[in-house]
Amino acid sequence: MPRSSRIALIAAILGGLALGGSAGSPGDDRFTSFSWSKEDPLFGGFSAIEMADDGLSLTLLSDRGSWTRGQVRRDASGRITGIETDPMRMLRGRGEAPLARRRSDSEGLAIARDGTAYVSFEGAARVLRYRDLAGPAENLPVHPDFQLMQNNSALEALAIDATGALYTLPERSGRLNRPFPVYRFDGCEWTQPFDLPRRGPYLAVGADFGPDGRFYLLERNFRGFLGFASRVRRFEFGPQGVVSEEVLFETPSGRYDNLEGISVWQEPGGGIVVSMVSDDNFLFVQRTEVVEVRLPD
Repeated sequence: MPRSSRIALIAAILGGLALGGSAGSPGDDRFTSFSWSKEDPLFGGFSAIEMADDGLSLTLLSDRGSWTRGQVRRDASGRITGIETDPMRMLRGRGEAPLARRRSDSEGLAIARDGTAYVSFEGAARVLRYRDLAGPAENLPVHPDFQLMQNNSALEALAIDATGALYTLPERSGRLNRPFPVYRFDGCEWTQPFDLPRRGPYLAVGADFGPDGRFYLLERNFRGFLGFASRVRRFEFGPQGVVSEEVLFETPSGRYDNLEGISVWQEPGGGIVVSMVSDDNFLFVQRTEVVEVRLPD
């Protein structure tokens, strides 16, 4: 988020937090929230999260081109009781130097089974591949549409399916009645095989494929003094595109902070968990939190 936009949000966010509070549930005990902070100058602004299959480790990405890994402590019920992360590190370009600031607006993160990481960007819209997040980047091809996307609203969401294909979509579709275009990378080239229907003013901010093979989309709606509302929709894809769509949940305005990253995993011997992380925009009036939702069987 640009610096000028952050300043404009302060008063509205203060009002939203005061109204919504920091309660852990929008209506039932499936929802839990854990807030934390760390003395690290790069800490905050988280735009993506990848939770390990066992829920005990995670990778986090900020929207300023930095990342970290850490361990998660949980109680007997699975609720997060602590998160310990390594110092934040800057993503590199193709060489030893970190990404240039004007090209470091990292938003989406997808990690393949072999550990290869992919990062999407919304400033200079593109996707980079990292064989090791601590190592140099490799450029993926760029779809012609990427250059035409709105400034500060490009490739927010990134996910990888079981076959290794990447899926990305922009934060904004351009109009309330215009669907979100979905782009797929098959290892050689990007195509735009289908769209996702847009429902209301919500914007796409994160995506993941769950252990059930379905596509989960995290969306955000900023409602001024009421704060942020979040919604997760789940889709099933077929050869021709969307086969099914359902709204899993929608949080009340101000209940949680600016949720931007999503990771969907399955508890050992249990059900599906949706983990989400908030982007505090590096503002003292916001907070970093991981919100988790346990879905019904």
